[in-house]
Amino acid sequence: MGIVVLVDVFAGPSIGFLPMMALGPAFAGLIGNVRRSVVIGVVALALSLMLSIFNAQVDDRRGYTTLISVAGVAVAGVAATSMRKRREAELASVRSIAEAAQRVLLRPVPRSAGHLRAAVSYTSAVAEARIGGDLYEMVTSPTGVRVIVGDVQGKGLEAVETAAVVVGAFREAAYDEPDLMAVGKRLERALARHLLGEKFVTAVLAEVREPDEEATLLNFGHPAPLMIRPDGSVHYAEPPERAVPLGLDLEDGPAPAPHLVPFVPGDQMLFYTDGVSEARDRTNRFYPLHERGVLLKDPDPDAALTAVRLDLAEHIGAPPHDDAAMLLLRHRDR
Repeated sequence: MGIVVLVDVFAGPSIGFLPMMALGPAFAGLIGNVRRSVVIGVVALALSLMLSIFNAQVDDRRGYTTLISVAGVAVAGVAATSMRKRREAELASVRSIAEAAQRVLLRPVPRSAGHLRAAVSYTSAVAEARIGGDLYEMVTSPTGVRVIVGDVQGKGLEAVETAAVVVGAFREAAYDEPDLMAVGKRLERALARHLLGEKFVTAVLAEVREPDEEATLLNFGHPAPLMIRPDGSVHYAEPPERAVPLGLDLEDGPAPAPHLVPFVPGDQMLFYTDGVSEARDRTNRFYPLHERGVLLKDPDPDAALTAVRLDLAEHIGAPPHDDAAMLLLRHRDR
């Protein structure tokens, strides 16, 4: 508005710059509050009136048109600001509810449980979202520490609802059931009541008992956990036979069978979803997770997992196309 005043004063009314005074109230509606928009609208109208008098246009049709235009834009700017502030308040309320839902669905895992230390990382593919179709949970049961990491088919609110069913069923079953097979059957029954059509959930369940130096895994069609040994060697804890995911009729494929993997002091076990293992860079190259064991050497599990997450983001070089969850289990002696 100051530029318009200067140009109009020095260049004269022949330039016809005065109607551009309406840009001030127009842009005022984009930022600030209602009071600010009102003040800018009043200032713009006052400046337009003074310049019209200065240019002897106050009784001219062009002067009237300018004043009406500035006044109209000022009123529209105030109305736009009022609606924007109302939408911002509504959005803040929705985000607050979403964050509360996140804390219930994907609550932070315990940093330590028995002889284990744990860390978790979650990245949603939906912009501004905190939760999605990936899930994780860690429960200390009477028989040991039990973990689940899974991936719901699809995205959006429907995937979040299914993830909530799985996590809720796991929290109950992990504490009550005597073994992982019984936990898996409880999850199957919960999903049978919830899922429609051919929806499914891939998941890997794990149990670590103290003082056993091994872990029991039960894999429902999920990417195998990555084992990192103290000497730096890395391998995947593949199941003896691939099994169908949760939510599908077990008659359509082989049922999963528990299998044991060594898990001794100094070992690390990284659970993840396909948003990590199938992430691609701009050349369509998959993320080489098996080559990133060196990133997990930090004594702090959270810092180690953060290093992997940042490296994954650098590999993708763009917003992620899929949710990515990681859960790191580390022997407490490490």
